[in-house]
Amino acid sequence: MTEKIGLFTGTFDPLTNGHLDIIKRASQHFDQLYVGIFKNDQKNPLFPTDKRVEMLEEALTNLSVTHKVKVIKHERDLTVNIAKKLDVTALVRSLRNSQDLEYEKNMFYFNLEMTGIETLFFLAKPELEPLNSTRMRELHAFGQDVSAWVPENVSRELRKLDEEKK
Repeated sequence: MTEKIGLFTGTFDPLTNGHLDIIKRASQHFDQLYVGIFKNDQKNPLFPTDKRVEMLEEALTNLSVTHKVKVIKHERDLTVNIAKKLDVTALVRSLRNSQDLEYEKNMFYFNLEMTGIETLFFLAKPELEPLNSTRMRELHAFGQDVSAWVPENVSRELRKLDEEKK
């Protein structure tokens, strides 16, 4: 029987409780789930890639999935190229709303055409639908407390950023 290997990618800047929920739920469907933190300069990240890896790994220790989930990083490459190198059997994507669906449908087409690798979509739980990294960065930039929507360790790192600015 072929091992089921998933790959869930994003910038995770910052990591949200919605991301963690998708990771936990997706890990139940794979023998191995890679969570790829990819560099995306267009998103003007708050945290360097290595720091995001560290924060995600720490947040995962509170979930009972660490034996199945491996965090990887990549500076410059297409997700499908990384997926082929890792023998991924399915890409994992999350959908919060119809805008996500439209974007992901296009990516699904190209990913499937280039590699033949399927994409599995996980719907965000209703209470987590509003969460996204862009909104967290925006709220944080305006001095708002986002601790209700991000893991505790991420909230701590955001407070450190604030202290460094003073």
